[in-house]
Amino acid sequence: MAIPRPEFPRPQLQRDTWMNLNGVWEFEFDPGQSGKERGVLAKERLDREILVPFCPESSLSGIGDTDFHPAVWYRRSFELTDGQLSGRVLLHFQAVDYASEIWVNGEPAGSHLGGYSSFALDVTRLVRPGMNTLTVYAADSTFRDPLPRGKQSDRYSGYGCSYTRTTGIWQTVWLEFVPQTYIGRLRLIPSAASSSVSVEAVLEGDAAGCALHAEAFYQGRKVGCASVPCAGKTANVCIPLSETHLWAVGKPELYDLTVTLTGSSEDCVQSYFGLRDIVLRDGCTWINGEPVFQRLVLDQGFNPEGIYTAPTDEFLKRDIELSMSLGFNGARFHQRVFEERSYYWADKLGYLVWGEFPSWGLDIESPNGIKYFVREWTEVVQRDWNHPSLIGWCPFNETWSGIQDPTVVPTAFDLTRALDPTRIVIDSSGGNHFETDMYDVHDYEQDPEMFRENYAKLDEGLGFEGHISGGKWKGEPYWVSEYGGTWWNPGATGDSWGYGNRPRSEEEVIERYVGLTRVLLEHPKICGFCYTQLTDVEQEQNGLLYYDRTPKFTEENYRRIREVNMTTAAMEAKK
Repeated sequence: MAIPRPEFPRPQLQRDTWMNLNGVWEFEFDPGQSGKERGVLAKERLDREILVPFCPESSLSGIGDTDFHPAVWYRRSFELTDGQLSGRVLLHFQAVDYASEIWVNGEPAGSHLGGYSSFALDVTRLVRPGMNTLTVYAADSTFRDPLPRGKQSDRYSGYGCSYTRTTGIWQTVWLEFVPQTYIGRLRLIPSAASSSVSVEAVLEGDAAGCALHAEAFYQGRKVGCASVPCAGKTANVCIPLSETHLWAVGKPELYDLTVTLTGSSEDCVQSYFGLRDIVLRDGCTWINGEPVFQRLVLDQGFNPEGIYTAPTDEFLKRDIELSMSLGFNGARFHQRVFEERSYYWADKLGYLVWGEFPSWGLDIESPNGIKYFVREWTEVVQRDWNHPSLIGWCPFNETWSGIQDPTVVPTAFDLTRALDPTRIVIDSSGGNHFETDMYDVHDYEQDPEMFRENYAKLDEGLGFEGHISGGKWKGEPYWVSEYGGTWWNPGATGDSWGYGNRPRSEEEVIERYVGLTRVLLEHPKICGFCYTQLTDVEQEQNGLLYYDRTPKFTEENYRRIREVNMTTAAMEAKK
């Protein structure tokens, strides 16, 4: 059997020396979370098999059991050579939901808390030439604990805008073979204004006597290089670029980057970057000195076969291409952390994205809620920092915090700003705004004329605040980050759900879409929109495509959607 999801999972820090551990693993449910006491770790063989990286709820896993699963166990063997053990061996998990413990050859290797962020363990001391055994335990009690679950259902079945759960391993597991001293992480800060890129390398091990050398290439031509001696745990270089090629929406120009550690230890990684500057000015988002109206679509990232996990890398690319074919220039990657490969394709295709935290289910005003949020959100921001497509962060969605404790949401904003001062930050999308770079609202009014009336007084400084119970508009750039969601699926059977009264015909759906969208494009104070949503997701049947990504409307009606989406916005015309 071919290895599922065989592509390198971390596209901005690549080495050739790695091993994909996806495939068939032994597997066992642990409904009583008693496996440690019962000696599961010592069992000769677990009860069944699963296809990693697909969760046991998915059909692609070979199991397809959508009940609650408080805990699960995984095991597989892998073989190593003496050459692979010449340096350090790192064991990577792109995502395990939620709390995981790992053993290598029966010995504890480490643990991790958080179902969406990636993590790595140094297992050098635990591995040996020949066969090795990897065991993973994952506990995920989202149905009874206030854990960040995003759109995963806390009931047996999906309902409203909550869908099938994901438990355990749901992204690639892999080994990486690195020198004793190696480049652990890169932070890239491109500057379109100065045509340069700053490269900060986080070094693991003893870098005394080493130097860091970075080279930038454009279409194979070297366009800049810089070197610096290493001191301490980081090394920083700034590369002036001899050619300037800007990353723009729909016209992405990317540079390749090679970063090499030389001296007492040798290491080399491949990366890439895009030259683009983001600022908020005159009530609008500007990218490289040009106003950009954000024509976004809400993307939940679910699919029928893999649930959270895309069946293939091509599937991730295709979702973005489908969105762009309808005239959208980006998406809110909504209420979850998407795979790094999703950001890679957004980078390659020139597609704007917002990074979010799966804040639903989390009691952010409790001590545990803050503990769960801070560590994982920090890991997420660090992981996805380098992607030029990512223009903003949104830690919370529709959070009504502030009734008891008005400090939580501003603290999340301040943390995000401290972690990444280069991007836009929204404190709570559609929720209570306290401190935010942009003011956004969610408005599911279905009548275009009533929708227009909601924004009639923006010119007078009176912003429509929807169902927000606090946080007045103070003149920040203003946009409608959720609207539409029109309930339409004429072939549906059983329970289904969407916003507003169900239209009587496909024509009525399109008229509603065009009317609502024109309101936002024609308003000189509105700088963007995000339509709900790209596809149906299970019982939520308000997508522009069916859940399996097949067309829901006629080609003529998709042409009308595309045409209105691509209309010049008043915000753009006045610049």
